[in-house]
Amino acid sequence: MSEEKKEEGLTLDKRTMDVLVANIIPTSKYFEVRFDHMQEQIDDLKVDLKDFRGDVNKRFDNIKTDMDKRFEQVDRRFEQVDRRFEQVDKRFEQIIASIDRLGDKLEHRDENQRSFTLRMFTIAISISIIGVLGAFLKSLGIF
Repeated sequence: MSEEKKEEGLTLDKRTMDVLVANIIPTSKYFEVRFDHMQEQIDDLKVDLKDFRGDVNKRFDNIKTDMDKRFEQVDRRFEQVDRRFEQVDKRFEQIIASIDRLGDKLEHRDENQRSFTLRMFTIAISISIIGVLGAFLKSLGIF
């Protein structure tokens, strides 16, 4: 049996080798086709990547435009707030001016009241002195 198994082995002759090389082992043409296909896929990826970048840039441009519009609205609102603060400042200035005028009026009134009080005091002292002088003269018998 061991002799029979040795005889049954596969032998490779030149023709069998040519068939194997021609049909089973890929040729250089096969590799060229595969490389061309890979190159097309890479080129397609590059185009897709450029398109993707363009889309992303457009989206960022749109976002930037929207943000610019929103900031313009915020700027307008701040301008309105600034105007309102200016109005409030003017009102406070008016109130301060009114308080100053009222203070001036009160000071003027106090000055008038002071001078009136001094005149009345002078008159009262004068009458008192005249009364004391009259009583003194009467006690001396002059009147």
